[in-house]
Amino acid sequence: MARTPVWKSIAISLTDDIAQGRYQTGDKLPPEVQLSGRFGVNRHTVRRALSDMADQGLVHARRGAGVFVAAQPTDYPIGKRVRFHQNLARLGRIPAKRILTLETRAAGQREAEALRLEAGAAVHVYDGLSLADGQPIALFQSVFPAAPLPGLLSALEETHSVTAALKHCGIQDFTRVETRITAKLATATQALHLKISEGSPILRTTGINATPGDDPIEFGRTWFAGDRVTLTVSDQDNPETNGRRRQSTRAF
Repeated sequence: MARTPVWKSIAISLTDDIAQGRYQTGDKLPPEVQLSGRFGVNRHTVRRALSDMADQGLVHARRGAGVFVAAQPTDYPIGKRVRFHQNLARLGRIPAKRILTLETRAAGQREAEALRLEAGAAVHVYDGLSLADGQPIALFQSVFPAAPLPGLLSALEETHSVTAALKHCGIQDFTRVETRITAKLATATQALHLKISEGSPILRTTGINATPGDDPIEFGRTWFAGDRVTLTVSDQDNPETNGRRRQSTRAF
């Protein structure tokens, strides 16, 4: 089994320090000589770790001043009602989505099974990029049954929001009925979109959303940048009141 490079282990440890609140956005990290002593390595190794974190947008260097925390990993709740904009706005982050592709095509086997469609039935597909404070945190693909949602793609193009687009099509509410989380390594294409290194840890979630009548309405897959997101899984509807019954998942 391949060993994790020492510089990568240092980057992971420092990122976890930021995630745990030991360093806040804008805080200065300890100097290289102090970090070298902490981890028992030379300054070149520490510098490589800090450079990797800078490439991922977690820290930035100021000439003659040191290295500062640029952004904290986003705590992203996953429960029965997963709403991207609400999740981030509740945490004081500025949410945004960028459309990559919108298309109607034949459903793949897994998509047809998840949406209870006949093989090859038409589906609407929304591929996009999710951002927090302008920083990419996740790639996503949402797949919807095309027949009951004829105006969905135009609504998505206008709003960029799944919730708003579904309401436009008459779907007033939907809930998550299944979520699967898997640790992966970023492909070259995923790394390019997420502005991370190829092979960096990512978290893939696969989920099915359904209407109150238990009709599957969305089959979604999301690839979260592991260094930027902590997935918080709960069996409660309201992430503001579920602190005693939740689990956090990171990609390392």
